[in-house]
This record gives sequence, structure tokens and C-alpha cells, in this order.
Amino acid sequence: VDCVHIKIHRKRSVASEAFYVALAVTEEGTREVLGIFNMPQESATGWGDIFDKLKERGVQRVGLMVADGIKGLDTVIGEKFPGTPLQRCVTHLKRNMFAKVRHGDKAALASDLRDVFRTGQRDYTIEMAWEKWQTMCDKWGKDYRAIKLLRNNADYKAYMTYLNYAPEIQAMIYTTNWIERLNRDFRRVTRMRTAMPNEESVLTLMGRVAMDHKAFDRALPNITVDKKLFPD
Repeated sequence: VDCVHIKIHRKRSVASEAFYVALAVTEEGTREVLGIFNMPQESATGWGDIFDKLKERGVQRVGLMVADGIKGLDTVIGEKFPGTPLQRCVTHLKRNMFAKVRHGDKAALASDLRDVFRTGQRDYTIEMAWEKWQTMCDKWGKDYRAIKLLRNNADYKAYMTYLNYAPEIQAMIYTTNWIERLNRDFRRVTRMRTAMPNEESVLTLMGRVAMDHKAFDRALPNITVDKKLFPD
């Protein structure tokens, strides 16, 4: 799940508003946009309303929720879809981490982050990743207090949820890249129109883009290998 922000006219003024997008992997292993919804701002409460709408339309169970770092989302997911694990987007985390260091240190920090957030290794566990995270925070915390303060923040374990799943799919589920690419398509078609006349026009245009996404018709390779998400 993610939001894309698009400028629309409302009350004789133009402002950027949030359009909530829910993208799913179905039981058949294909991707499908479940819905696009508009609210002026993104919030955990807003996502709660969206989840209620999806439940009313028939979504019964979510195997894994992948999202960015919006505060309070974990609580809302627990209320609306009890027992659903949350994977926070590692790409968003890396961007936030790079903002905490000088430009000349970004390459070295990127290397250390790759070492923490490994994918595709069958013997690499959350416990090992957490230990590497703490070691990394100790190292960089000597020069950057903002990183030192992250060392024991258990919220960051939500970025490591992907390690509970089959190595073959970890690179697919540890970021929101699928939905980010879709959002780029949304921005491309709306940017050509400067500001949209109303929310209905945006929803119509975004819906058309989503339905025309032919790549979503193909089953993802190896996605059903993980029996936690796709039991026989």
C-alpha cells in the first residue's frame, strides 16, 4: 500500500492531495490493483478507512502488508486484519538513513546497509540482521547521534520481516517497488495535465492506467514457493 500525491482543483484553489493505492498479489500469483481512493492527506486513520472498504468488498485475509514508514499503520493493520505481519519498505529506510549523514559518507553507509538487509540467503535470520543493525548503529553513531539513537529501537525490526519468508521472494517483498513503479505511471499521465479538475477525473485516469498494466496479468516467478503466503 502507498499514496501518490496529485494536484487537483477544489474550492477554486489547487493543492496536492493523497490518492491511496492498494496493490495485491492474488492467490494465483498475479498482481491486481484492489482500489484507488482519495483523501486530502495520508494518515494511518485514512488507511483504516480504506481497509474497511476493502473488507466490505470481500478481502478476507492478508498474508503480508508492505508499506512505507507512516506512523501508526502497524496498529491499524492489527485492528483491521489481525495477525497480519508488516514489512516496512527498506528502500524508504535507506533514503532516510542517507539524510542523516554527510554526502561523502553515503557510499560507505549504503554498503553497510546492504550488509544488514541481505536477501536470498537461506541461513540469514532476523536475529542476525538485528545484530548487524546494532553493530552498524554503534559504528556510525560515533559520528552521528541521530543514528546512535536508532540502535535499540525495536520498531526497526519491521524492516526485517521479509526474512521470515522464502529466500526466493525476499527481494520482491522487502520494498514497495512494485507500487512505486505504478505510482510513477500515475504521475506521468497526470503531470501532462498540470492540475486535474477534480478528484473524479484523477480516479478515472488512474483507474485506466491500472487496468492497462499488462505486466499485472502475468504470474510472478516463484512467488507461490513460500507456503506461509501461498499454502497448498
